[in-house]
Amino acid sequence: MKELRPDLIATYAGDVRVFEGHAFIVEAAVSIGGRELKPGINVYRFANRIPLLFEGGSDVITRTALKRINWASYKINQTSDKVGVFVSIISSKTPFKGAGKEYIGDDIEEMVAAVKQAIQQCGAQLRVKIIRVLALREQQQRKRNLTRYIPDAAAAIFTVLEKMAGTQPKGPKRRKLQQQHDILSKVQHKEISQATLERKLAEYVERFDTDMALEYQVSQGLAAGAAKDSVWLVPVTANHSYGPELHSNACVVQLIQGFHGSHAEQ
Repeated sequence: MKELRPDLIATYAGDVRVFEGHAFIVEAAVSIGGRELKPGINVYRFANRIPLLFEGGSDVITRTALKRINWASYKINQTSDKVGVFVSIISSKTPFKGAGKEYIGDDIEEMVAAVKQAIQQCGAQLRVKIIRVLALREQQQRKRNLTRYIPDAAAAIFTVLEKMAGTQPKGPKRRKLQQQHDILSKVQHKEISQATLERKLAEYVERFDTDMALEYQVSQGLAAGAAKDSVWLVPVTANHSYGPELHSNACVVQLIQGFHGSHAEQ
């Protein structure tokens, strides 16, 4: 696995199951990317962690990986992505088929269910990782796009402000703007330049990008239940009553609404 150097990897070891009185365990790993892998589903079969090299087309591992897994549900393109599927069936009596004992039959329901579950569990782990990678990529692309237009936007805004600064205010909106912000006088006295606008826009893009990333992480955590850990700023007792959840970009809080003990809170 280390030699392939995959971009993403997930592993799973299933529970002990029984077939014809013999216990078996299915261990699986699914990788995305890396070298020496062809685009598509690349299946590597093992029995008791020993590679199986021949008659792979009839094997339960190969047929399950190619026929029974909906890879698209895990954000994986089974035709263009380089996907490595590694499955080992460990048993005290491996039910080999064929004279050469090089494959495990696809007609054993217990084996089919265990192999399918192991690969699906790996896929579920990879889906979370892939979503994070795609979100980070979109965030970086969005930031690049916004940053690219900062000089043009700053130049256009500064040109408008310069023209407005050279005229007398007309109308209530213009007077209110000039009284509240005094931007035009600063432009007229060279206190605000095009470079100033570019710097301010760059700072805003950076802050906006950070806020969006934080909001996404919080939403992902809430969806997965990770952000539901309780953090108490005061001791928790049965005498307190709490209000509804208050959601923000950084956390979810509940405020104390009352105290029902023998002494009221000060």
